[in-house]
Amino acid sequence: MYRYVFVALLAVLPFCSFADLLSDELVKEENSCFSWIFEDYDTWRSTVEKARSNQAEDKEKLKQAMEKFDQTFGKDQFTKYKQNLACSTFKYEVDGIDVHGFYIRPTKAASDLPILVYNRGGNQNFGRVNFPRMMLDLFPIAHEGFAIIGTQYRGTQTKNTLLDEFGGADVNDVMALIDMIPSLPNIDKDRIGMYGVSRGGMQSFLTLKRTNQVKALAVLGGASDLAKELEFRPFMEKVYKRQIPNYLENKNAELTKRSVVNWIPSLPKTTPILLLHGESDKRVSVQSSITLAELFAKHEIPHKLVIYPNDNHGLYYNKGNADKEIVEWFIKHL
Repeated sequence: MYRYVFVALLAVLPFCSFADLLSDELVKEENSCFSWIFEDYDTWRSTVEKARSNQAEDKEKLKQAMEKFDQTFGKDQFTKYKQNLACSTFKYEVDGIDVHGFYIRPTKAASDLPILVYNRGGNQNFGRVNFPRMMLDLFPIAHEGFAIIGTQYRGTQTKNTLLDEFGGADVNDVMALIDMIPSLPNIDKDRIGMYGVSRGGMQSFLTLKRTNQVKALAVLGGASDLAKELEFRPFMEKVYKRQIPNYLENKNAELTKRSVVNWIPSLPKTTPILLLHGESDKRVSVQSSITLAELFAKHEIPHKLVIYPNDNHGLYYNKGNADKEIVEWFIKHL
């Protein structure tokens, strides 16, 4: 889905113009998402088309690619979001390290908005939340009346990508956002939700161990047992070896620390948890969410499990249904 976008310089957001949505003292700089090539749809589209035309020898394939771009994003959708949402990227400091984040909120909503802390998937720069990903995955939810704040995790958009410990010290990057929420204008600090995708599910559960401020959680395609997942997808060991400190010397201990199935009693029993998973997910086994739901039932943790038949890791075929499920979950519980 995203391949038509990434060729356009990977949609690098730091080249944006000034914005002023955040007031926390930890924020070093803030820039608008709706600037640079994203100031209007036609500029963005022409940039993508130019990049594609330099690669495509077949004009028909180029035409098909741009039709796909318009179907995926669409000028009307872009205009709606620009008119109704404010969005900024920012840099903040955690443990003496500069970390990149992003913030989205409705512009015409009343004060005391509920806010979602979004934990992305991936590692290092893979899975980084850029403008196209915001428009597809986050703008539709924010448009329903939620502010959304998220971190790229330390080591993203920097030369030292090993700062990302894949569920280690980088959890502090999430906690720092929660500490920032009371300083955000027109946000209800008592209505904090959390939404984690893939690796972001792990980040979310690790965060729940450390705070009782999260009132509801939604996890899409999350892994609950990293050791078990290695049997399903051995490739992930390459990621673990690279990102997790002392992994080879302390493999079992490090995977246990990052696997929620091992410490279910540490989770608050007052935080309802929504689990979404594609039945045909090839990155994280659907059994991960099934097992987790069984453990939640055993430990009397309120939850709901939704499995989408024949769908993949990103719920490509049920995107609208999943977004609706998530929005309804947070409306109900925040």
